[in-house]
Amino acid sequence: MIDILKSKRESSRFQILVEIAAHQPNMRQKEVADRLELTPQAISEYIKELVSDGLVTADGRMQYRITKEGVEWLLESAADLKQYARMVTEDIISHVSVWSTLAETDLHKGERVSLQMRSGLLYANKKEGIDATGVAISDAFASEDVGVSDLKGLISLDAGKIVLCKVPRIQAGGSRKVNMQLLKERISGKMMVGALGIEAIVALRKSGREPDIIFGAGEASVEAAYHGIDSVIVSVDEQIPRILKRLESEELKYELIDLTLS
Repeated sequence: MIDILKSKRESSRFQILVEIAAHQPNMRQKEVADRLELTPQAISEYIKELVSDGLVTADGRMQYRITKEGVEWLLESAADLKQYARMVTEDIISHVSVWSTLAETDLHKGERVSLQMRSGLLYANKKEGIDATGVAISDAFASEDVGVSDLKGLISLDAGKIVLCKVPRIQAGGSRKVNMQLLKERISGKMMVGALGIEAIVALRKSGREPDIIFGAGEASVEAAYHGIDSVIVSVDEQIPRILKRLESEELKYELIDLTLS
């Protein structure tokens, strides 16, 4: 256990030093106290200790600056936290976590297997040259579900792309004002297709494609992208801003296409 996690005192000193570094030279002790769930008096005492230890300088009322020694202590403590977090995720959690996979071949309990993500599903096999591996927790026949623990390495996966196709509201013509040729081009292939709005559903049906999803299409496309699956969302224009906000907040790749006939 690293020092700053051994006691409330060390943890508080670390967090207060972070606050000073982030807001110097002006720092409101009451705001820090509220965030750390401490009293302003306790914050004041901690700051006096930090000044006494040479980690902080005080230039006046609520005028504090972190010193070179304070920066070094903060960096060392942060590095310790990072190393501890890596140990927890890589050496502990990976051993106790169990991943659900599809067996591509017969597997035996305790056998180390290779892991690959394809079409949004995680497969366990015996292929060589795969970066991610784990240990089967039970026997399994090919095509059965099998749990895998002790994950090592990284599962290679490129996030899927989302194509957002805008169709006009019924007041502006609805499906009658949709560029069908462009729509057909965008929904060709095996990608998942979702629809938002009656106008979008009708436009897709006119193009010869029944939507895969008509409820929660935006959420489904985000989940699909995280599993490496491309998707198309055909949406009435009034829903577009909400979807774009979600995609941008998730930092997912997308393309916006206006299907309205000019």
